[in-house]
Amino acid sequence: MKIGNKTLIIISALAIIIAVMFGSLKDAAPDSYDTDKRLIIGRANDSVTLDPSCTVEMDSFKVTVNILETLVKCENGGNEVVPLLAESWKSSEDGLKWVFKLRKGIKFHDGTAFDAHAVVFNFNRWMDEENPYHKGTFNYWNYIFGGFPGLVKSVTALNNYSVEIKLNKPFAPFLYAMTMPAFGIASPEAIIKYQGDLSEHPVGTGPFIYKSWERNKSIILERNDKYWNDAAKVEWVEFKVIPENKDRLEELRQGTIHIADYLSPNDIAGIKYDPNLYLYFRPSFNVGYMAMNNEKSPFSSRLVRAAINHAIDKDKLINDVFDNLAKPAVTFIPPSLWGYNGSLEIYEYNPEKSRQLLAEAGYPNGFNTTIWVMNASREYFPNPLKTAQFIRENLRQVNINAEIVVFNWNEYLKKIRNGEHEIALIGWTGDYADPDNFLYTMLASENAKPGLAGNYSFYKSEDVDQLLAQARQTTNMSFRRSLYRRIQETVNYDIPSVPMVHTMPVLAARLSVKGYAPHMTGIESLEQVSLEIER
Repeated sequence: MKIGNKTLIIISALAIIIAVMFGSLKDAAPDSYDTDKRLIIGRANDSVTLDPSCTVEMDSFKVTVNILETLVKCENGGNEVVPLLAESWKSSEDGLKWVFKLRKGIKFHDGTAFDAHAVVFNFNRWMDEENPYHKGTFNYWNYIFGGFPGLVKSVTALNNYSVEIKLNKPFAPFLYAMTMPAFGIASPEAIIKYQGDLSEHPVGTGPFIYKSWERNKSIILERNDKYWNDAAKVEWVEFKVIPENKDRLEELRQGTIHIADYLSPNDIAGIKYDPNLYLYFRPSFNVGYMAMNNEKSPFSSRLVRAAINHAIDKDKLINDVFDNLAKPAVTFIPPSLWGYNGSLEIYEYNPEKSRQLLAEAGYPNGFNTTIWVMNASREYFPNPLKTAQFIRENLRQVNINAEIVVFNWNEYLKKIRNGEHEIALIGWTGDYADPDNFLYTMLASENAKPGLAGNYSFYKSEDVDQLLAQARQTTNMSFRRSLYRRIQETVNYDIPSVPMVHTMPVLAARLSVKGYAPHMTGIESLEQVSLEIER
């Protein structure tokens, strides 16, 4: 029988339709799926890397936590450590030895086995600067363990499913540190294949598999149908970069995305009364601050730093810029965290006193400086440029003339880690509920190394370092609490930077989104999130 061109076209079209219906085009772009199978998250910033061990950046962790899993994880508001890849653990009485018993039968996304040898392989990569796959900054390892190898003495596979970790000194927050996305376990085969560069090649055991990354546009993950636990409820997750707050909100209203992060406090009323949207407030577990580089003049002078603290009207800042969705910060940890010292002396807004202190410091006519700021929203600074402009006007009242300099986020992080700034707006969102995660990261001399700095003030105090070391080694909670209170008193006097705000970040989602719960750390695994079809 002779078949005409029109008949061939019709048959081809039918074949494509049947193929789609029966899943033979499974590897097609996610656009071929129903909207109830694809979760799209609109966010202000792209990830910096997809290797969580080489960053401290939240927008990277938001993706990788769905790909690579840790030995343990936090639940109940970050206060309880529960099993994940490890099913149980125990420590020695002196806190120097930890043994983790691993789950059996788990596979990495490349089909290779997860076992004790894979865990040891990852630890050796993180902690050993001579390891051939130690390529990158490994910031969190340095922040938490104080160098390479730092506090960790050895990591050994006792058998195929037991790992022993020995420490040089007791480390009270050790188990909580193991919950951090930075310590997600990657496939050793992938690490070898990509020569230690996992920035675009994350291969883990998690509920989603990495598929693609178009820089500054979109990252796409596919459901891991062979996941060892309950499979995710959506087939795809897309992290879509939409830099402007108003554009993210508009796309959310139009239904082209399902969740929007880092929204402006000014949009709350509109979200609240939109019948298709649900308003979220992420629990406040952060601090936004103005980092003054203590290694550069005039910020090496305590009097100058105190003067700048007195020059900032935090209450007006919160009203004008944060729409009253923040609290003024007195110290570097949030009030909700145990160990917070609520009796600290407050540097009240007092321009006259500020000018007096500047004169005492030798700057009666003020000075010129720069304020650096990132070009996109962060949880602690939803409107960073507006915040910088407000601070500039405050400083002008005390004869400090500050030029605002804006950088993209990736470049910004590199520059302030190197200590190139004079004043920089930055912040910290806690990874787990322990003051060490805030205070050691932001204030320890160990974390003021150019290129690896988390102590962006480049503040160095022997007294604070000794107190931090004591607090890390004792397991007595009352003693630890008293040590952290003393640290805050010392830092409040030295005032290396200006603690500005503790925010309640604003998010919103379509009503079709079910099972989504914003975590205080800003990082959520998404396997429990589902979508209803919108009518």
